[in-house]
Amino acid sequence: MSDVLVLREGTEGLSMADYADELRERLPDHDIGHARTPHEERALAADADVITGITVDDGVLDAAGSFDLFACTFAGTDHVPVDDLASRGVAVTNAGGIHAPGIAEQAIGHILTFDRRLHEAWRRKAQREWRHFQSDELTDKTVTVVGLGAIGQCVVERLRGFGVDTIGVRYTPAKGGPTDEVIGFDERDFHAALARTDYLVLACPLTETTRGLIGEAELATLDPNAVIVNAARGGLVDTNALVSALQTEALRGAALDVTDPEPLPEDHVLWTLENALITPHTGGHTPKHWERLADVVAENVRHLDRGGSADDLTNLVRGSD
Repeated sequence: MSDVLVLREGTEGLSMADYADELRERLPDHDIGHARTPHEERALAADADVITGITVDDGVLDAAGSFDLFACTFAGTDHVPVDDLASRGVAVTNAGGIHAPGIAEQAIGHILTFDRRLHEAWRRKAQREWRHFQSDELTDKTVTVVGLGAIGQCVVERLRGFGVDTIGVRYTPAKGGPTDEVIGFDERDFHAALARTDYLVLACPLTETTRGLIGEAELATLDPNAVIVNAARGGLVDTNALVSALQTEALRGAALDVTDPEPLPEDHVLWTLENALITPHTGGHTPKHWERLADVVAENVRHLDRGGSADDLTNLVRGSD
């Protein structure tokens, strides 16, 4: 059976000891080692078949024997030496999908906040001001979700029951999806969808295609009463264009869990705009992080134990071609 090494560096304020315990619960016949010092990491790496953590440094790689899998505890792997690991015959997986429920719930919360103007209620409460204000209703609105991966699908699933029309945007619209309509990134189709959109939810990866996806032209196409909810990456939106649209009321509002730049500097103008709701990249935070990740990693370990191909691992990350 595989020996699994849990590296020492935690994530999102969560203890790696708890992660190791979750893996032990799921893999009782395996030796799950948790390194608490750099020396322990190097010592335990020599016999490990699977290593898991935020990333793996040169010291651990040099000390490691021939291992099969590095399981990254993040969804993003830009910081992981994926190509170097591939050259050693090591497969790499990520934590993709485990944050989707929390991110989706926060996106829905942002939509409802703007729809029912709950932020205005909070402001009036702080001033002890009992004065009515007008709210809207989500029923019959159109919500466009860019990206129909795990996060986008969770958003759409949670929108059911609100009586909204949904448009999904994905690279290959022929694959279909859970939304009422599915389109691609073709400029004509995308702008036609934006023109009908009340709430635009960004839930896609940051790629060459999506970087700066929402700029001046797209903001001009959106109705002035529309709201953007960015639950993905700050670089999807042209920040300067967004600030201008918010300042001139060419856009009703924006809920941003991510920004460009990030962290958002304390003197940035976005902090001063009442129609910008900002959360410090908290959408993915969940107490179920280790439970969900351990489910994925344990199943991948069992798959390798059965002699399964690395190409069939869940959340497999491909290196550059």
